Amino acid sequence: MLSLPIGRLVAACSRRAILVLLLFAVLVGGALAVSMRRLDVTTDTSTMFSAKLPWKTRSDTLARLFPQQQDQLVAVIDADLPEEAQETARALAAQLRQDGAHFLSVNVPQQNPYLVDHGLLFLDPKNLQAVLDSTVTAQPFLGGLAADPSGRGLFDALSLIALGVAQGQADLKGFRPALEAFAAMLEQAADGQAQPLSWERMLSGSLADLGGQYVFVVTQPRLDYGSFQPGGAATEAMQRAIAGLEFVRSGHARVHLTGDVQINDEEFATVAQGMVAGLVGSLLLVTLWLFLAVRTWRIIVPIVITLVSGLMLTTGFAALAVGTLNLISVAFAILFVGIAVDFAIQFSVRFRAQRLPDGSVPPVQSALEQTGVETGHQILVAAMATMAGFLAFTPTAFVGVAQLGLIAGFGMVIAFLCTVTLLPALLRLFRPAPTHRATGFAFARPMDRALRVRRVPVLSVFVFLAVLGAALSPMLSFDADPLHTKNPHSEGMLTLKLLMRDPQSSPYDAQVLVGDLAQAQALAARLSRLPLVDDAMWLGSLVPEDQTAKLAMIQDAASILLPTLVVPNPAPAPDAAALRRSAAKTAHALGGVLDKLPAGDPLRRIQAALARLAQAPDGQIMAADRALVRFLPGQLDLLRRMLSAQKVGIGDIPPSIRQDYLLPDGRALVSVHPRAGMDSDAALRRYVAQIRSVAPDAGGNAIDIVESATTMVHAFVFAALSAIVMIAAILLVALRRLLDMALVLAPLLLSALMTVVVVVLLPEQLNFANIIALPLLLGVGVSFNIYFVMNWRAGVRSPLSSPTARAVLFSALTTGTAFGSLAASHHPGTASMGRLLLLSLACTLLATLVFVPALLPKRVIDER
Repeated sequence: MLSLPIGRLVAACSRRAILVLLLFAVLVGGALAVSMRRLDVTTDTSTMFSAKLPWKTRSDTLARLFPQQQDQLVAVIDADLPEEAQETARALAAQLRQDGAHFLSVNVPQQNPYLVDHGLLFLDPKNLQAVLDSTVTAQPFLGGLAADPSGRGLFDALSLIALGVAQGQADLKGFRPALEAFAAMLEQAADGQAQPLSWERMLSGSLADLGGQYVFVVTQPRLDYGSFQPGGAATEAMQRAIAGLEFVRSGHARVHLTGDVQINDEEFATVAQGMVAGLVGSLLLVTLWLFLAVRTWRIIVPIVITLVSGLMLTTGFAALAVGTLNLISVAFAILFVGIAVDFAIQFSVRFRAQRLPDGSVPPVQSALEQTGVETGHQILVAAMATMAGFLAFTPTAFVGVAQLGLIAGFGMVIAFLCTVTLLPALLRLFRPAPTHRATGFAFARPMDRALRVRRVPVLSVFVFLAVLGAALSPMLSFDADPLHTKNPHSEGMLTLKLLMRDPQSSPYDAQVLVGDLAQAQALAARLSRLPLVDDAMWLGSLVPEDQTAKLAMIQDAASILLPTLVVPNPAPAPDAAALRRSAAKTAHALGGVLDKLPAGDPLRRIQAALARLAQAPDGQIMAADRALVRFLPGQLDLLRRMLSAQKVGIGDIPPSIRQDYLLPDGRALVSVHPRAGMDSDAALRRYVAQIRSVAPDAGGNAIDIVESATTMVHAFVFAALSAIVMIAAILLVALRRLLDMALVLAPLLLSALMTVVVVVLLPEQLNFANIIALPLLLGVGVSFNIYFVMNWRAGVRSPLSSPTARAVLFSALTTGTAFGSLAASHHPGTASMGRLLLLSLACTLLATLVFVPALLPKRVIDER
């Protein structure tokens, strides 16, 4: 019914080729302008789901109520010494706070005065007693250092040890690690390579590392959402500040960047890099396939121009329809090119195959008009069925694929219109002549006969594969964790993996918002008892326990230590001569007791190093002095503050911490952290199930990941069923026969089930990036199958040797080349997308070229 009107449209456009070209130039120019002004891309995976979903509503509410926990760029600092890490964090934070153009807030959580001043109270009684005992034992030593916080004071304090050894009153077993550290540092200084000394480790030993290996500088950068990397400017500003830090320049400290801003920016950069790199390689192969399909540049160039024009128009539609693309809907370009190239190749191959009744080649204009009559309605049916398949995803709550379905669906209409208007006009201008050679695959005629003769065993194999696919369908697993689709070698992800060892910095946390602090306390207690929960933090968790007993211990130590640590007028800094005299004096004192020291005692090494320092030039011994006591004043000040701790309650927690757990209206937050090993889908689901057994309304990252997986699966089941119904209705209207409709749908369902078999047996993990293989499978499968069935209706006896088979094969090769470039990407999400697209395309092609010819009713074929 539509064959003649479409043929007339093709003829009219080819006759008025210049006018059509000008019209498309205006349309493409307008689409390009709209795209540049209105189209944006976001790497934020939270935009991929409808805000009306209950779990998404809770997630968005938590983000709105606690905005300081969102959009973070975090500097993670580790250093050779704890003091170097702390000093690097202070210096970096100070610089970033002055950069209001790039940063909204800058915070160093470990240096919060509340946590520092009451640090001893957060230790358990056993560790607290160990710290206090070792500090009290070192009281004479510390008193001397407080009075003279210099190398001279240190050397003089060491001479007290010599006096104790001489009198037989020195028990140095507990001080051996500290003396070993002194010995190593003094030997380096005597060699002219003085390195800073960690007084925190000297005084606290292994307990110095209880606070963790890393120091964090947590920032909220100003984001530029007009850029593909919104945090790019802030990241560059932070990197410039980091490069100028003292301990970073010396190599003693290392700063790594992570946080959702860093990871999202790296995500887009990696995806874009993979796309561009793959595009360069795939263009050559695509050109090769097009040449083999149509054999002349006079057709290849019109096809490419048509594809590019259609893609630009579809991009313009995307800019108007959705405005902001996400990491899934951005793939509309792949789907458009993958299917639109099929329309163009089908038209061009059939154009090259045109013959007059006497077998001669017709004029270009006549060939174009006849091609429109023969293939226009086939391409229209394929476009409409493909559009229905894509649009079936639009009503789902999975916004990422809903956008993709909307754009790709209307893109099919654009592709059809370009194929029957712009392509004929271009072909008329480039004037390629229909070929004298056969455009089908002559070598495939025996295969056509073999499939007809052996159709029963061939169909039996495919029935077995279909049954196997149906049986394996429950084994399909879906991984919705967005971290698993990101580049594991990027700085943000490498840093995050380091932090995942600590439950407090795990990305798989959960939050529960309750009415008040009393409810928060009760809920935290219940959650903490769950097997997979490491801890459940509420505001009261930041109030130390057993304060009465701990304060008594601290006050006993303070009564001994503070009188000697609080020195109103410390000795002035010494000069080189004073340092040499002190070093010589202590070396002499230690030399007098060497006979009382066992072999290998660190005091022997200290004596030898001091003797050498006593002869060192001014510059060398002054460098030793700076290295020895660089961090001493700060550590003594910290010790004074911690020994002055007072009893605290919830009301004493400062606003900078309170805001993370308590809202102005009294509602309180409970933050749940998992035990290690939550990076597998099964473990994460068990963890979430345990939390929900206690707190059904929990939100947070862990809940979002599990719920998003459920939403995706439901969306695709609904969309797949809806797509099949819509495609069936369109086919029934277009083909007007139930048998023809079934002949198109059967291979479509078969290819889906074969894809299941391949995915399960390889195996290939489904995720939110590669799941777009399903709509592509529907689109490509419908297109390929319609051509064969409609040709069968037109009397084609040998489908595999026909021009349609040639067009289908080279269309698949062209599309597969684009997918292959994605599969070679270094980005896991992009690579998995490419692999699954290739697998589904291969299954679709196998079903079209083998199953469909065997399925077509043998009697009718033979009669025709």
